[in-house]
Amino acid sequence: MTTEPTATPPGPWHPDPMRQQRADYTLEDLLAMPDDAPRVELVDGVFQVMPFPTLGHQELSSLLCWWLRSHGPTGLRATQAIGVELGPDTSRRPDVLLCHADVPSDRSSLRPSDVVLAVEIVSPSTRRIDRFAKPGEYAAAGIPFYWRIEQDPVHVYAYRIGDRVGPGGQRQYELVADGADVIELAEPFDIKLPVAEITP
Repeated sequence: MTTEPTATPPGPWHPDPMRQQRADYTLEDLLAMPDDAPRVELVDGVFQVMPFPTLGHQELSSLLCWWLRSHGPTGLRATQAIGVELGPDTSRRPDVLLCHADVPSDRSSLRPSDVVLAVEIVSPSTRRIDRFAKPGEYAAAGIPFYWRIEQDPVHVYAYRIGDRVGPGGQRQYELVADGADVIELAEPFDIKLPVAEITP
């Protein structure tokens, strides 16, 4: 009498090493990921596993999202951590973003034309990406406004697309305001944000 071998349950999801080396993952692969997959971004065909955010990071993100919802115009919607398709093989997930209010609620990812403002909250593990890589990618995709928020102490840097062209021929962001007390802006809507109101 023989016993059928017991199937070994599959382990947790991880990117295929060969496909990572070939850098040929696409947005379709990202959308088809299983529910148990870790938090990832797709960058130039390679999956990058994102570190888990800290409690302070998440509180700041929630407070900012709530503030933008409370003060923004009806034509804009504030949300958190939704993927933005920056190209056929690249998708980033801003910490907070403002998109057009008419974007359907069942969308799991957005196009750059849907997004008005992308916000990144800088953590020690994401410093270089949030300060250099992401703003360049968001600007190249045509997202009009970008905010970078540093922690400890909280300091907001607000940028908008300018006329300056970078080495790759794409327009770049220019700093329009920064502060640790109050941020006042006329775009993307009339904003007077006391930084204390988003500080955990």
